[in-house]
Amino acid sequence: MQLLVDPDTLRQPDLPQFTLDGWIDAAPFERLLGLEIVKASAGRSVLTLPFKVKHSNGGGVMHGGAMTTLADTAVAMAIKSVLPQGTVFATTELKMAFLAPVVSGQVIAHALIKGPEGRTFYGECELRNEDDIVFARFSSVFRVARNQGFDD
Repeated sequence: MQLLVDPDTLRQPDLPQFTLDGWIDAAPFERLLGLEIVKASAGRSVLTLPFKVKHSNGGGVMHGGAMTTLADTAVAMAIKSVLPQGTVFATTELKMAFLAPVVSGQVIAHALIKGPEGRTFYGECELRNEDDIVFARFSSVFRVARNQGFDD
């Protein structure tokens, strides 16, 4: 990842602040957390996030925000695996059901998508450990920005 402007300078909305190393790649926040993209192809993806103390909440379990970031990113990588490079899209809705606490080990996100329906993709993701214990289930809606070759 290469910064294109000094992050301490005034942000300009029409100037990109960085470029990713590839179309299917982690963004700065995802890299900060330590997310790893294992695979992303044909509308599916697998990503991992190790449990670290810096990912925990005050109770000593993995923070729900870290888990939600993992699931949301996994769905985004599954979507990127079917879209042309440079397509602009974003999460418009998400829902997370937390089923078990994460206190150690690796969290593995298994995501798949449905769509598009017009400019809309639907994503599902399960967060599991190496023993296939399910920690959380995630669902989301993503929309492709207008004027990119998709029907409204």
